[in-house]
Amino acid sequence: MSVLKNIRERAAQHNKTIVLPEGNDDRIIEAAAMITNEGIAKVIVLGNPEEITQKAKANGWNLTGVQVVDHLKSDKMEHYVKEFTELRKSKGMTIEQATEIMKDPLYFGAMMVKLDDADGMTAGAVYATSDVLRPAFQIIKTAPGIPVVSSCFIIEMPDAKFGANGAFVYGDCGVNPDPDAQQLGAIAVSTAMTMKQVVGYEPIVALLSYSTKGSAEHPRIDKVREATRIAREMAPQFLFDGELQGDAALVEDVAKSKAPGSKVAGRANVLVFPDLDSGNIAYKLTQRLAGAEAVGPICQGLAKPVNDLSRGCNATDIMNAVAVTVLQSVL
Repeated sequence: MSVLKNIRERAAQHNKTIVLPEGNDDRIIEAAAMITNEGIAKVIVLGNPEEITQKAKANGWNLTGVQVVDHLKSDKMEHYVKEFTELRKSKGMTIEQATEIMKDPLYFGAMMVKLDDADGMTAGAVYATSDVLRPAFQIIKTAPGIPVVSSCFIIEMPDAKFGANGAFVYGDCGVNPDPDAQQLGAIAVSTAMTMKQVVGYEPIVALLSYSTKGSAEHPRIDKVREATRIAREMAPQFLFDGELQGDAALVEDVAKSKAPGSKVAGRANVLVFPDLDSGNIAYKLTQRLAGAEAVGPICQGLAKPVNDLSRGCNATDIMNAVAVTVLQSVL
């Protein structure tokens, strides 16, 4: 079974509610119908109910079971405005300012997640990444003990030779250009959690470098070593090791030579890159040269899940992202 099919089937077991704030977009409406039909999640679409219903009928999309909410007329608007004002009062937020901000469906959706009216939010088909993440940072904020929001990609290789039956999680590939040791350790923990919660395998985490176990010395290598120590302290239930070169992380024979005794080397299914350059380059090379499926970017490190879509996404991409969001919401 493919990783994505497995994710969708596991998501369907949890009866979670996901808000899609971009209900004016046809892809969102189509995806809402697909998600509901497959039972992946209960869906709340924000937008004009009349327009959304007309579009669905014109395209043959069945919205039975989909909740369509005009947030501008919602009876929860006043409560959300007051809560947002309180959340941002240290920044000088006024009721008047909050009233205008809460008209933005992304902010309204994030407040739904914050106040448990939804379990997660998926957006970005229309809005830019910065627009999606801004309300997440301001309203939902980072998870306890996690100092940084990051991103990852689920990688499904065409064969099962490496990783968890061919599945990997790569992080960070889209957010932090040059994390320090504390941030990198937190990224390693968040990426391990994504492997556990979303992909469904026990994470075996390699923090990568151009050195393996002292084969070279440099402050950048020191950063990876310190990040490994921090990750182990933050999440002792998971296996972390570093610094490891790519081949030592993946290939058993190389691991025996370069990192004897390591419980991670030669077995890694989570790869944590020392900076955004290496992470972004690596996932694109894996995707193009190895013919792997790359799913993401998946946001991680938030107190509650918000995921960003590519503006070039289709309805199936949205459905898959919602399934990921569901599994991230399961504690």
